[in-house]
Amino acid sequence: MGLLDGVLGDSPSGMPGNPGGINVQGMLGGLLGSLGGNQGGANNAMLATVMALVQQHGGIEGIVAKFRSGGLSDVVSSWVATGPNTPISGAQVQQALGASTVSGVASTLGVEESQASSSLAVMLPELINQLTPNGKVEADSNDLLTQGLSMLRAR
Repeated sequence: MGLLDGVLGDSPSGMPGNPGGINVQGMLGGLLGSLGGNQGGANNAMLATVMALVQQHGGIEGIVAKFRSGGLSDVVSSWVATGPNTPISGAQVQQALGASTVSGVASTLGVEESQASSSLAVMLPELINQLTPNGKVEADSNDLLTQGLSMLRAR
């Protein structure tokens, strides 16, 4: 049984009516695993915060545009593409999103800004990668983001 099986249900998509047939449960499990596996609530809070941040910036399209306008077009394009993700530093995250955004994430999570930017540098590439499995931003990617966030909040 996977980390989130009992929490998210037995549906292969994690939620009924999942657009595109992406396994939302598997996506969330993979994202939580990238944060360190079984650390529970802290990982859920971080993932929920990152997903909410993406929503606040206009969804996948909006956050991708934010990174492109921040001079990181090649980096964010690798996250969308089907190949390996180009890593990003916490400083680059802060460059693209702005200090106030990183500060807000840090405040929400009760961590230092450097920890928040480092966590964002780990989570954002994987989240965008998971929500763009065909190498492009699909029309339903924001629906999947909303479903995943709802699943985490229901926990």
